[in-house]
Amino acid sequence: MLDRLLQGDPANPSPENILAGIPRARVANQYTDPSNQFFCGTWHSNSGKWRIRYTEHEFCVMLEGRVRIEAIGGERYEFRAGDAFVVPAGFEGSWEVLEACRKWYAIFEVKSEAR
Repeated sequence: MLDRLLQGDPANPSPENILAGIPRARVANQYTDPSNQFFCGTWHSNSGKWRIRYTEHEFCVMLEGRVRIEAIGGERYEFRAGDAFVVPAGFEGSWEVLEACRKWYAIFEVKSEAR
């Protein structure tokens, strides 16, 4: 059952990545596969803007609020409640919460093999 309402754990951006505001985020992971490569749950945050660099593929469904994602090359994408989107591994830029938001996420990250 993935619709549990959980308070979650702190998931604030690292201070060195914050570009504006004092974002306070929480994440409530609700499933992790045995390989620890796939997981999903809910995430929410208040307003703020921070740098991002994705090593994982993330599918998002906005439940509340509004966010803007800007690629390092300048392309901007804005999403609000009801929108679904993917942030691919390798994406770099910024994540900005324009209105306090909540989203479902599903993340896949390939584990690198130690050599």
